[in-house]
Amino acid sequence: EEISSIKLNAEKYRKGRRTPAHCSFEVIYFARPDSYQFGEFIHEARIKLGEKLAEKDDVEADAVVPVPDSSNFIALGYSRKRGIPLHFGLIRNHYIGRTFIQPHQSIRDESVRQKFNPLFKFFENKKIVLVDDSIVRGTTLRKLVRMIKGAGAKEVHLRIGSPPVKFPCHYGIDTPTFEELIINRVKSIEKVREFMEADSLIYLAVEELKEVLRIPENFCYACFDGNYPVK
Repeated sequence: EEISSIKLNAEKYRKGRRTPAHCSFEVIYFARPDSYQFGEFIHEARIKLGEKLAEKDDVEADAVVPVPDSSNFIALGYSRKRGIPLHFGLIRNHYIGRTFIQPHQSIRDESVRQKFNPLFKFFENKKIVLVDDSIVRGTTLRKLVRMIKGAGAKEVHLRIGSPPVKFPCHYGIDTPTFEELIINRVKSIEKVREFMEADSLIYLAVEELKEVLRIPENFCYACFDGNYPVK
């Protein structure tokens, strides 16, 4: 019976969707910035994500700081568009892997402490735009906001180069369950901002993400909008 169901779904897919459904999260986060994937030069696409963020923002700040390294080009695009200097105020230990896919919170917490350090005296009395590619559980980014404020920053404004991650991925990316995703736990973007202890928070919208991509209909956005290409 299970095999028959698989065959039926496969036949529905064969007769239905004929365009690709590439992972949009590859462009935002996973792919190397020097790569060319799915018709996209990744570093160029990420610069455009940052420019899109900048178009909807007017916050006053002294510096734009990326969460290294995946957000570097998003922050570059934002910085250029807003005319706010880009600084690498967070130093990353490259021997620590990706934290959001670690299986236990205690491991993720320790990884954050080992992974990032603030540049000595850089943040003192500054208003900071902190740019990240996405928010999944949110615990890593909250610790970074606390770290930066603890280093003397007057304000920390979060800018996220993707829409809110609302749904788990069933196609190979080890994202959390629906209940673990921060936007579903706290129920609103304002509540996410409060959880992060940030002074403001702006995400990209799904339509804005699509405007950045060369062939937007060839991508999957299920983790953002719940529209899975294969059901």
